[in-house]
Amino acid sequence: MQRAPMRRIAAASAVGTTLEWYDFALYNAMAGLVFNKIFFPSFDPLAGTLLAFSTYAVGYMARPLGGIICGRLGDIIGRRRLLIATVSLMGATTTLIGLLPGYDAIGVLAPMVLVLLRLIQGVALGGEWAGAVLLSVEHGRSDRRGINASWSQCGTPAGTLLATGALALTTYLTTSADFVAWAWRIPFLISVALMFFGLWLRRSVPETPQFLALEASSETSKAPVSEVLRQFWPRVLVGCSIKFGPDAFYNLVVTFSLTYMTQVLSLERSTALSAVSLGSFANLLAIPLFGALSDRWGRRSIYMIGVALAIGWTFAFFQLIDTRLSIPIALAVIIGLIIHASMWGPQSSFITEQFPARLRYTGSSLSYTFAGFVAGATPAVLVALLREYHGSLMPSLYVTFLLMVTAGAVLAAGRLREPIEAMGVVATDHTETGGERAI
Repeated sequence: MQRAPMRRIAAASAVGTTLEWYDFALYNAMAGLVFNKIFFPSFDPLAGTLLAFSTYAVGYMARPLGGIICGRLGDIIGRRRLLIATVSLMGATTTLIGLLPGYDAIGVLAPMVLVLLRLIQGVALGGEWAGAVLLSVEHGRSDRRGINASWSQCGTPAGTLLATGALALTTYLTTSADFVAWAWRIPFLISVALMFFGLWLRRSVPETPQFLALEASSETSKAPVSEVLRQFWPRVLVGCSIKFGPDAFYNLVVTFSLTYMTQVLSLERSTALSAVSLGSFANLLAIPLFGALSDRWGRRSIYMIGVALAIGWTFAFFQLIDTRLSIPIALAVIIGLIIHASMWGPQSSFITEQFPARLRYTGSSLSYTFAGFVAGATPAVLVALLREYHGSLMPSLYVTFLLMVTAGAVLAAGRLREPIEAMGVVATDHTETGGERAI
């Protein structure tokens, strides 16, 4: 069987999620800084931001369709082919957003096309994540699933770093007027380079051994979506719910904080972007560390520690931000994103281990994408709560509630003990302890 070095496999796994989060970080920043002026200029600043974040949510809402389509195909024809298609579609739509004329040029057609591009992109993203995780998990050793699966999670801070770096450079080289007029497009357009790099990497990596074994023995599922929903729906609910808290916490620390700092505290864009950049670098280093720790100490233990810390930091975060001082702001974001890494690192292995190999792409995709209904709405909800209650307390309480839901799901995962090997596929579980054991 053809093998590829694990470094190349890890890079191929991470590159798609890096492109995904490069676009999302760009869109997050632009929604609060530019899009409310470019595509929704007739509204007051916070209302325009709310509408811009609503188009952000559209990308999340389209993910389940991508999860259904790509999850099904990934379990039938293989992981690698789908990953080549998704990275191509993501790169193309990101580039087109950079070329899209504003409201002043084409009127209401501008936000309509923006929504359409977000829909298409959401479909691609819905099939990207699970395939990227499985590429590294199914090529690697079973006792290293935590760290192997964490490489795709590193795409979140890597993409954010690239995006904030591109934004910072563009902001530095242009005036504020030029940035709003045309320079905001540059970071979107250069994503085409990341797309071609991703295509080159993924074409050089073979199909996963586990899928090839299933294909050779004719054990691939003919109807994976219906099979997952019929037999493993409790695991899909767990997979969704363990994402609610980390996603909401990330949106609070990274997405919402940009709006809060620039529009409520009237701080410079550079202050907010610098804090996010430093925090993203810390997040990037911490994710594989917590993934590796979950191989040793168990997914649930690491996850629950992260949830508890996140609940406390949700309130402490604004105490530091409200000082309006650069160092406390940077510390607030850095510590917040290290805490986020303690949940983000083991998350992908936690989700994929809920399903047998023959249904793993579909089950993981549905879990990841269905969670998007809550995650995608979070920035808009946080801005709406800020606009209604004029303070950080209600946004903090909302994020705390979702973290509590995640805590309940993590505990529930320990009680799901349906014998997967009875389905004809032997699986292993690391959610209880660091050791490998049959479910």
